Amino acid sequence: MTLVKRNRFFPSSLWDDFLKNDWLDTPVWTDNTTTLPAVNIKETDESFLLELAAPGMTKDDFKINLENHVLTISSTRETKNEETAEDGTYTRKEFSYSAFSRAFRLPETINSEKIGAKYTDGVLYLTLPKREEAKVKAPKQIEIA
Repeated sequence: MTLVKRNRFFPSSLWDDFLKNDWLDTPVWTDNTTTLPAVNIKETDESFLLELAAPGMTKDDFKINLENHVLTISSTRETKNEETAEDGTYTRKEFSYSAFSRAFRLPETINSEKIGAKYTDGVLYLTLPKREEAKVKAPKQIEIA
């Protein structure tokens, strides 16, 4: 399985310090790691197991697509908060928007008809079962005639 990672435009720590901090040492620019969930990939004899850390979300926040052996997991989330004083002297509006997309090129040995997904305790679990011909088989002893 291939994990797609982002490329950094400015690898220098000087650039990172310049772009991430203002005079008060508060972040003003962040890179994609703030919204890009971490992924673990495990291989067993029967399948690949993919775990994507996404706490605070619900299963309805995810969109999972498979096209041409590329599995894409994405999410877009928008929250809005509006508060107005009873006397109408002020109005406060806050909103946030977060989105991510992770893509994985799957080997042809995956049985795409039986891919399963569940979301539990802040982790999205995907099971990518292997086709029968790709599963590890026990060694066979061959007798000499």
